[in-house]
Parts: sequence; C-alpha cells; structure tokens
Amino acid sequence: MPQQEYETVRAETADRILTVTLDRPEKLNAFDPRMMRELLDVLDAADADDGVRVIVVTGAGRGFCAGADVSSGGSSFDHRTAGAWHRDTGGRVALRIFSSTKPVIAAINGPAAGVGASMTLPMDIRLASTSARFGFVFARRGIVPESAASWFLPRAVGMQRAMEWVATGRLFGPDEALEAGLVRSVHPPQELLPAAYALAREIAENTSAISVALARQMMWRMLGEPHPMTAHRLDSRIMSQIGGGPDPVEGVESFLAKRPPEFPGRVSEDMPPVYPWWRDEEFRPFGEPASDARGA
Repeated sequence: MPQQEYETVRAETADRILTVTLDRPEKLNAFDPRMMRELLDVLDAADADDGVRVIVVTGAGRGFCAGADVSSGGSSFDHRTAGAWHRDTGGRVALRIFSSTKPVIAAINGPAAGVGASMTLPMDIRLASTSARFGFVFARRGIVPESAASWFLPRAVGMQRAMEWVATGRLFGPDEALEAGLVRSVHPPQELLPAAYALAREIAENTSAISVALARQMMWRMLGEPHPMTAHRLDSRIMSQIGGGPDPVEGVESFLAKRPPEFPGRVSEDMPPVYPWWRDEEFRPFGEPASDARGA
C-alpha cells in the first residue's frame, strides 16, 4: 500500500499488515471530520491493495480515541444547518469498516470513549491494554449512540449489558470489557501491539485472502437473517463457484505435503461471481422511501 501523508492518522504496512494509528495524541486522538475523511481514504486504499491482508488499528500516545472533538463548545453536535441530510461522521467510518474485505483488529491502548469506543464495534477482534478505559458516554453529552452503535453493540455484548453501558454512560475498565465479551483479551501496555501482530500474522501467513474476505462478509451479513437456510443457500453457492479453484487446490495440496500454503487468489480480481450477493443500503433521510439507485 503506497505510503501517504495524513494529518490525523498514520498508515504503515509491513509483513502484509497495515497499521493504522490515530494520530492526534495532544487531544487523546479525538475524532473530527478530517480524521473521518482520512480513515475512509485509508480503508479504501487497503481494500484495493492485495498486499494488505490484515488491518490493525491503534492510537498514538496514551489514548486510543477520547471521542468526538468538542473543542468548539456547546455547538459541537449542532447539525441543524445540514437538515435531514446530515450524516453521522462516526457512522460513515463504522459502515466502511463493516464493508471491508480485510479483517480489522483493534489494539485499544488507552481511553476509548464515545465514537472512540463505538468505531471499534465493527472491527472483527478487539484487544485491550490494561490502561484502556471504555465509555459509551452519549447520554452524558445529551446525544444518542452513533457510529451505528445501536446495531453493533447489542450484537457484541447482548441487550442487557449494552443498555446498561449506554443508559449510565459510565466509564469502565478492560476487565469488565473482557468479561462482557467486548474485547478478546487484555494485555500489559508493552505487550498489546505484539499480541495484535501475532494474531494478524497468523491470518496473513496461513489463510486464503479470498476465504477470509468472503467469510468476513458472510458472518457480518448473516447477523440479521432470520433463518440458517439463508446461510446454507449462500455457502452452497459460494462453494460451487470456488471449490475447484486454485486456492482450495493449494489449501489441500499444502496440507497433504505438510508445507506452508501459498494461496494465489487475489481479492481485487478473483472473488466468485456471486460476490457481492447483497444490495447496498443507500443513505437517505430517515423515513423517506428508497430510490432505485444502489447504495451511496
């Protein structure tokens, strides 16, 4: 992935792992519209780059992301001039992560509050430092959960825990996050990124990029389906289209030969014809009927 200069994030690729660092340490990496635009650009570039297999997201300095930048004061959330067409900036990032073809690992190194917590929900695996703190603090700021957190958070931890965290808006530590299943593991600060990279390498070195990209979308998009028959229809179709292809051949032959696999498939070129099997949702003001256009 070409290295590009950004103001609010750093993007660095090594060993097929893209590290995205939220980089406003003087403000605890507070989220603003520029960070949104730069994260969207990084995610677009990562999806287009077959040299990127896994994305790791972390924060510079002592914080992950302290939430929205409210330095403009009481008007920070006043979007009335945009009318019905205002789009939540955190939600745009969350939806872009949701649609990623690359697995995304959060290495939460410090405070993650508001959008700083909710942007991690569509990430696939979350690891936390012992110095991490979490807070879905929206009600304490007089607003509602954003970044599509009302969809993601109950699916991550269940309705009871999600509602407790959102209704109280309190901060909580990594042990509570681990017990609730919000994070996969907790690490001393100096061990957090090594643990995230070890997991990323396990993916990058042993699996088919196409298999992982398809599986990621299959599992996320099945969360809203009412019956497992939908999954059975889909995986039957996908298996019929990829089963005789070069990646399954390599997967079996490398297993039989007891050697590391070298999967040739490229996500940018070799996805099966059924992909994408969903119709993208378009953004429109709440309550308006859908148009015939595909999602924007």
